[in-house]
Amino acid sequence: MSQVTYTEENIRSLDWKEHIRMRPGMYIGKLGDGSAPDDGIYILLKEVIDNSIDEYFMGHGKAIDIGMDDGQLSIRDYGRGIPLGKVVDCVSKINTGGKYDSKAFKKSVGLNGVGTKAVNALSEYFRVQAVREGKVKIAEFERGEITKDHKVKKSDEPNGTLVVFRPDTEIFKK
Repeated sequence: MSQVTYTEENIRSLDWKEHIRMRPGMYIGKLGDGSAPDDGIYILLKEVIDNSIDEYFMGHGKAIDIGMDDGQLSIRDYGRGIPLGKVVDCVSKINTGGKYDSKAFKKSVGLNGVGTKAVNALSEYFRVQAVREGKVKIAEFERGEITKDHKVKKSDEPNGTLVVFRPDTEIFKK
């Protein structure tokens, strides 16, 4: 029997996006090809919609807009919007969210602070826009890496959150 070496060089620490991209099934179930309703590509959409539903059921907003254009999905709610100083953290720091206590959300679908981060990591393009009380914050990512962190600006848009993403074709084969 040959000896297999096991040393400190064999131990790796992955950051959140590396882990999600290496083991997507742990976060979204099976990847699939889009032919079954429980394929991972639909779970990505559901993760974002769940946040909008949470806002709606808490009495914030009266509509959720969902769109698709050339493989890019968009979900816009008219709830409270992510607090502007936490927009980047809420979509890129694992286990970050507003649902760990009952102060901001009495009921919610998502509880673990992982869903939207998985969508971000598994998307070749991901953009989040939060509008609150006349101000907007936008952040853009590619495969979980921030590419543009826009400054807070004035906005005439109604409060709420818009998430736009394109699932990564390296993960979800066409």
